[in-house]
Amino acid sequence: MGRFYCKTGRKDHQPTLNLVQKTAWLAVSLMALAASCSLKAQTAASQVSDITGDYEFLQPYNTLAILQEDQMLKGYIDVLQGQSESDAILSYPITIGERNGDHVEFRTRKIHEMYYRFSGIAQRGKGSKKDGPDYLELVGELQTIKTNSVTNQETVERQQEVFKYKGKTSEGP
Repeated sequence: MGRFYCKTGRKDHQPTLNLVQKTAWLAVSLMALAASCSLKAQTAASQVSDITGDYEFLQPYNTLAILQEDQMLKGYIDVLQGQSESDAILSYPITIGERNGDHVEFRTRKIHEMYYRFSGIAQRGKGSKKDGPDYLELVGELQTIKTNSVTNQETVERQQEVFKYKGKTSEGP
């Protein structure tokens, strides 16, 4: 590497080359750190390759069942009704659903003037075994949309939710 000289009245005064080297080293280190963080994020995303399974939905006895086929999501939400309702369980089929990376979105069919929408992310839960409970989570905003049958006006209730994977049983998901 050539020498840099600076004219300051002294013949052999050399500016601090160490400062340039340290700055370059710092820039290379920061780029390596950024690449490492990006790799860790991609690795974390690849840990959740398939979100197929049953999840708790609002209550432990309600179920969100998802079948992932490539980026498309199918499934249903089973909601146990109160004793005053005529149906014991209402099953809301997922009519539109997709997964793009970690982002998950779906919408159910309307039943009794009500339907659900969800938008959030799929991530690893606290469970340690792949087929065990809480291995996966769906975290995001759940919207419960109710339609007034007379005015056709919709009311949207929004809440942040964490749907935990129930795990596989001997009967399967």
